[in-house]
Amino acid sequence: MIYLTPRPEHGPNGEGPGAAGHVMSVLDESGRPDPKTDPQLDLALVKRMYVAMARARSIDQRLTRLQRQGRIGFHVGAEGEEAAIVASAAAMRPQDWLFPCYREVAAALWRGLPLQAYIDNMYGNANDLPLGRQMPDHITGRDVHFASVTAPIGTQITQAVGFSWAGKLRQLDQVTGVYFGDGATSANDFHAGMNFAGVYKTPTVFLLRNNGWAISVPSSNQSACERYADKAIGYGIPAVRCDGNDALAVYKVVDSAVRRAAAGGGPTLVELLTYRLGPHTTSDDPTVYRDKGAVTEAEMRDPIPRLRKYLAGKGAWSEADQQRLDEEVAHDLQQAITRAEEAPAPSIESMFEDVYERVPGHLHEQQAECVAGPRAHKRH
Repeated sequence: MIYLTPRPEHGPNGEGPGAAGHVMSVLDESGRPDPKTDPQLDLALVKRMYVAMARARSIDQRLTRLQRQGRIGFHVGAEGEEAAIVASAAAMRPQDWLFPCYREVAAALWRGLPLQAYIDNMYGNANDLPLGRQMPDHITGRDVHFASVTAPIGTQITQAVGFSWAGKLRQLDQVTGVYFGDGATSANDFHAGMNFAGVYKTPTVFLLRNNGWAISVPSSNQSACERYADKAIGYGIPAVRCDGNDALAVYKVVDSAVRRAAAGGGPTLVELLTYRLGPHTTSDDPTVYRDKGAVTEAEMRDPIPRLRKYLAGKGAWSEADQQRLDEEVAHDLQQAITRAEEAPAPSIESMFEDVYERVPGHLHEQQAECVAGPRAHKRH
């Protein structure tokens, strides 16, 4: 693995990976592997990653339409970043934990979170694990070792470091991977988490998705450093830069970082160079601040067609396979949406639960008053 080598990342406007400097890659844009860097992954694993990536794209597109139709309130898509998310999750071991930002739903689904549980969260119905108390896309899955999404920028970084430190103290064979964007490197929690991890050599893999934009702020304006990977130097943490649109390269780099952490080598910062093809969220209009030509150029590096071409070149994927997958995903999604829309809303009583082990008297009074109070005529 090559750590902290020459230069850069994005062009003058933050759009797309630059050409100079070493960035770990395996596949070119036509899906051809470089024999010098190819990790020679089992084709069954690569097919699983491709299916998960394509499935994530279809889910994002459908949820965006649902939001535009007013059937859900909000959605955070990951179009263009599927390789960075799915391949990194695939490289983590079952006992390891993931701490998400808010765009890593595909990682939770990869680990076994049921699609129905995710769609129920998007509707905030009575079957939603947080019972509608979280925003859509703010999921969690303890059974699949996927921590809760929290909205404040960067807070998951210190949580992941603390979790991995606790595991190290208990001598557990456990690594944590934490996702965050380039904008989060400007947050206090990035400094606190990186500093602690560097000092105490925690088994943490920092998964920095440099997707070109922190909402409307380009990567080039977010920091004065030449490369985001350079930020690890001051904390004594090794870093590696990787083509985040190349699933095989992402897997190879993250697998190496996980092995290093599990062996007691400490943390690694992985800068995943990718691009956010869609808006920041469904509340965002990127056409206001982003050049259309740059997006068109970035689409040429779309990670899903790239991996599909690799599989097709190996004789492991066909048009018939693609059609079956598309039909299967559409069917599963429709079933999950139908069930979610038929489910009742969370009870009013539940608003006062899960805070105290023993509910204090004043909350009992407020609960009773709320339940007996006026209600809206239709569900919001």
